[in-house]
Amino acid sequence: MVIECRLMRSPEELVKSFRESGRKVTPQREKIFQILQGNKTHPTAESVYAELLREMPTVSLKTVYQTLHELVGMGEISPLDLGTGSARFDPNQSTHHHLVCTRCHSVKDLYLDIEDIQIPGEQLEGFDAGTAEITFRGHCSKCRTAVSGQSQIAVHQG
Repeated sequence: MVIECRLMRSPEELVKSFRESGRKVTPQREKIFQILQGNKTHPTAESVYAELLREMPTVSLKTVYQTLHELVGMGEISPLDLGTGSARFDPNQSTHHHLVCTRCHSVKDLYLDIEDIQIPGEQLEGFDAGTAEITFRGHCSKCRTAVSGQSQIAVHQG
């Protein structure tokens, strides 16, 4: 399987693209581009906002949401609803899937070759199926260790 990783453009390229399309480029937006660049955590708007606040205490959450939605509209990031309670944003635009920890809500990219999966025609009932996204839920290694540690404590206390 060949993994083609297509990430969002660099902050410098995004500044140029924003300007060429008539969008405002502010220091806040430039910093948001930097926060997203190479970010593999699938951040929420709130986590981007929290990081941005450290350097720019007067920034608004509205600015973060507007910038993220404009980046979605430009095809630079994808919105994700992985059932973790908040919309997440993914700068990795290559075809991939996700592993989601049901305890800490961390998200990790997963590359699978699913081209050969076929839906039985009778189940489609006339539906024209397009792309597929697979999400596996479970515990990350850190939470798995914590959960097994809690189980051992409970056994000893019982």
